[in-house]
Amino acid sequence: MTANSRRKFIKQSAVVSLGFIALSRCAGKAISNSKVQLISDPKGYLDLPEGFSYKIISKWGDPMDDGLKVPARPDGMGTFEAADGKVLIVRNHENSPGRKEEGAFGNENENLKSFGTENLFDAGNSEYPGLGGTTTLVYNEETGEVEKQYLSLAGTYRNCAGGITPWGSWLTCEEDVTRPEGPVEQYHGYVFEVPASENILVAEPKPIKAMGRFNHEAVAVDPETHYVYQTEDTHDGLIYRFIPNNKNDLHSGGILQALAIKDKPGFDTRNWEEITIQPNEKLEVEWIDLDNVDSEEDDLRYRGFDKGAARFARGEGMWYGNKEVYFACTNGGPKKFGQVFRYSPEDQTLELFAESADKTILHMCDNLCIAPWGDVVLTEDNGELNHVRGINQKGELYDIACNRSSKSEFAGVTFSPSGKTLFVNIQENGDTLAITGPWEHIVKP
Repeated sequence: MTANSRRKFIKQSAVVSLGFIALSRCAGKAISNSKVQLISDPKGYLDLPEGFSYKIISKWGDPMDDGLKVPARPDGMGTFEAADGKVLIVRNHENSPGRKEEGAFGNENENLKSFGTENLFDAGNSEYPGLGGTTTLVYNEETGEVEKQYLSLAGTYRNCAGGITPWGSWLTCEEDVTRPEGPVEQYHGYVFEVPASENILVAEPKPIKAMGRFNHEAVAVDPETHYVYQTEDTHDGLIYRFIPNNKNDLHSGGILQALAIKDKPGFDTRNWEEITIQPNEKLEVEWIDLDNVDSEEDDLRYRGFDKGAARFARGEGMWYGNKEVYFACTNGGPKKFGQVFRYSPEDQTLELFAESADKTILHMCDNLCIAPWGDVVLTEDNGELNHVRGINQKGELYDIACNRSSKSEFAGVTFSPSGKTLFVNIQENGDTLAITGPWEHIVKP
């Protein structure tokens, strides 16, 4: 990350904090903001507010500049400032091995040999390679064109979400705990680091094993301490915190902890069987050290819960903004329509920031980010009608986009460093979109 990028990061964090001071007072009300209306797309693809437009900038199967093709199922994304004001986008692909047509190497993996199996985390004995990983795009905001795209991490499974680091890289997460068997060569369920580079560069496929082996979803990095917060996408998952031994090298090892509610061991935040936490209620937390974090069994959440950790409903998107961590729980709440939590490292408190009781307002939130003006921006994954939605400083929820082309989820929502462009994926379509328009009209009270 350049010095200028770092200044923008810190400045945006300050704006985010101010926005959420107002928002936190009434977010639990889940009020619909009728001032933001979507206009039907005559093409039947994507409804947007008046004055906004979209462009499909990358599509599954497109040829890339490294001789490979754009993989299917784009998911989490992060953006970084590149030279000449251009944007670097690092994009996950939630692909499993076996479905060759969804990978980067051709419909029969015919380009795998020339790519080189040494660049893959799991080559599957050259028969069953991991087809997840990441691609990197160089995007020109002035022309609205992708100038370059290439495979930047290879051989991993189901790269779902992740998170940006303050030092200019992307942490990508495997939502998969496959074990070595048959052609599978490696254990899966890890976090990998991918440099944000304009040059065609395949990252070393080295898992950060000290961050735990489980169904990873997203991460958020504290820019001061470099503590890494993590979500787990299971119906009984935990929230984790990784404290690195060397704040400048996550591979140096560290301590993995699980979030627990103080004096309430084994607390259930899901509000499924009974209401245990109310919207805007704050609970004091503590962190429990975990051991055997690279277990061959998928049992870390069970052992953490037995030690007193709190339980969450499908932890997914996560974002850090000025000493606060926001994360979504996709099917939390009495009606399983979703929850958003806020954690304050400074106060050591957890707050149920929002909980949906009406699927027409918010229905199963997934990825999230913080807009440059301080609103939370959420994507939906419900298998029905999916939206990109925002929550403004008054606690009002509003629509940003609606997928009319399919029942696919949105994923990877993130803004460019300039704040002009919102990037998002429609996963099953295999499309990456750039959305632009008068954002100030949405911000305006």
